[in-house]
Amino acid sequence: MTQVSIERTNLVGALCAFTAALCFSLNDVAIKFVSDGYALHQVVFLRALMGIPTFLVLVMPFFGGINVFRTRRPLAHAARGLCVVFANSFLFLGLAALPIADAVAIFFVSPLVITVFSVIFLRERVGARRWVAIAVGFVGVLLIAKPGTSAFQLASVFPMIAASLYAVMHIIARRIGDTESAATMAIYSQSCFLVVSAAIGLSIGDGKLAEMAPADLDFLLRAWAPVDPSDIPIFVLLGLSGLAGVLFISQAYRLSEAAFAAPFEYVSMPMAILWGVTVFGTWPDAVAWAGIALILGSGLYLVWRGPRKGTHVADGPGRR
Repeated sequence: MTQVSIERTNLVGALCAFTAALCFSLNDVAIKFVSDGYALHQVVFLRALMGIPTFLVLVMPFFGGINVFRTRRPLAHAARGLCVVFANSFLFLGLAALPIADAVAIFFVSPLVITVFSVIFLRERVGARRWVAIAVGFVGVLLIAKPGTSAFQLASVFPMIAASLYAVMHIIARRIGDTESAATMAIYSQSCFLVVSAAIGLSIGDGKLAEMAPADLDFLLRAWAPVDPSDIPIFVLLGLSGLAGVLFISQAYRLSEAAFAAPFEYVSMPMAILWGVTVFGTWPDAVAWAGIALILGSGLYLVWRGPRKGTHVADGPGRR
């Protein structure tokens, strides 16, 4: 491939990463918007219910038709799908309870966790400077979460758990990516969303556990509610933006070098701050700003530093 071709595909990949970040940002604000009126598993179920038909009608014909369901690794897809489901669920719990900028910033430690897991599970080597960057990023999490103070919330842990599950999902995707297409991984993860959320809804969807749970888990355990017709456009937005985000981010890393594409995902952070100010009336305090800066700085450093060390770059925080 010529240098001009590489630059062209990098630019297209970066545009895809930027578009995916906007899609995920819309998804996040829509989740937070409906979190007061519906149970988490109901929201996830309706999101998948909107996304799967869209995939079958508008996406599948361009990715081999029915062949997208063919796989050599069904168990790996099931494991990856469960990681995706629970990673999103914990992130959504965090979005419901925390200021949107705080939740998104904590989730942005996923490149750090991916790097750590790459050492543990893939035997990749990480230099001293990258370990320092990882430590700095986790200090940023502590600044935002404020453990040991009266400002600490259990919900601060949820985006961190989501980032860890995302990292496991990423490791699985790396292992199966040589035989499985992005479209195949997308449809199986969407199917997991539908099946798992339906199962949880059938078991606890009557809200019987909600009265015994702490406030931070109310979104998870409350009863399913009738859908207000005025909320239907929001659920359509959830389904479409989630599916589009997955496809655009997959295309971004297929076309572009990870170090080139990943920084464009970080547009989600200023978007989260914008949504917090304009929609939810929240603004990060000085300590949170410091935490956000440390997390983003360490994540971007890992993205930039990886290729220079001849190792696999820590991908950005692409989701779903």
